[in-house]
Amino acid sequence: MKLTPTIAIFCARALRDFGDGFIVVLLPVYLTAIGFDALQIGLVATLALLGSAAMTLAAGLLGVRIDKRTLLLAASCLMVVTGVAYAATATTALILLIAFVGTINPSSGSVSIFVPLEHAVLAHAVADSARTRMFSNYSLIGALAAAAGALLVGSPDLAVNFGMERVAAIKLLFIFYAVLGIAGGWFYICIPADNTPAQERPRAALGPSRKIVYKLAALFSIDAFAGGFAVQSLMALWLFNKFGLSLTTAGVFFFWSGVFAAFSFPVAAWLSRKIGLINTMVFTHIPSNLFLICAALAPSLNLTLLFLLARAALSQMDVPTRSSYVMAMVTPAERPAAASFTSVPRSLAAALSPAIAGALFAAGFEAWPLIICGVLKIGYDILLLLTFRQFKPPEELQV
Repeated sequence: MKLTPTIAIFCARALRDFGDGFIVVLLPVYLTAIGFDALQIGLVATLALLGSAAMTLAAGLLGVRIDKRTLLLAASCLMVVTGVAYAATATTALILLIAFVGTINPSSGSVSIFVPLEHAVLAHAVADSARTRMFSNYSLIGALAAAAGALLVGSPDLAVNFGMERVAAIKLLFIFYAVLGIAGGWFYICIPADNTPAQERPRAALGPSRKIVYKLAALFSIDAFAGGFAVQSLMALWLFNKFGLSLTTAGVFFFWSGVFAAFSFPVAAWLSRKIGLINTMVFTHIPSNLFLICAALAPSLNLTLLFLLARAALSQMDVPTRSSYVMAMVTPAERPAAASFTSVPRSLAAALSPAIAGALFAAGFEAWPLIICGVLKIGYDILLLLTFRQFKPPEELQV
């Protein structure tokens, strides 16, 4: 069966995010079971984000000179190795190494080596007028797959009822994660190879759009640093510790959280046609962070989950619009590097905060990471609006 590059990437994204949907929530449970404390779990999250930054930067720089399909296949192999390695060891030093070089990301979003390469291929495949809708569909598919994956979070508890040890059941899911990496690699094979001669490829990763990329990267870093205080793994840990949430209930909650986020993506694409990409990013993000602060201060589990679901319905609407905006503001040759250079500072900035959040958790200040996250993100939204409201993508200039 012949697949278009867009469909192939959508399928690979779905498989990868399905795996992330359960593995991100189970990772802190597994680490706790093998003896890690909250501070060490925060360190694992930090190392994972640092490693993601290094890999993403390499992908953006190499994407100018090396075929993107080749790089995506290499990333799929790394996903396979990551799943097998986590299942095979409980040694602290090895776990920390795997966290740094592997593909498991503790955040709810897909910030990884795959993303800049996929963005560049997708942006090249559609016209400007269809770009935001395409990124909306890309995000929608990923979010729905992640939500479905979250339903597997409760499976280790079910396995215990049938006589299997909980840790052994979690290790089987790490192996399943590796299998998903193999399946995703098959879809990347369907992407046509880029046969542009080496002498015709750009010498520099970034050219005329360098300044605007650097400005966006700086602002996105603020957002990412804030988001690191409430990555999904730490959010799950907070719910487990504060309210004694079971794995089964957590799986159901993260499923519905993912569904709410998923169906916000088409709304974001529609809204961006009405008020523009920047306005959509800002005016949906601010209320979502107010809901996060409310969740941190809520006195009961039900109210906390209600606020978090309200946040989920709004917090990810900037994802497809942000991707579309970055791709719109640079030349086609700069797209892999632009996606990478705006992702890498995000990963670096986000890598700092999980360890701080873990320290706050360990010290008993469990609500503070969520409050800090919400306040910093609102500050980012205001700065983004003031800095870029005059810089419009091509489709908005044509209106």
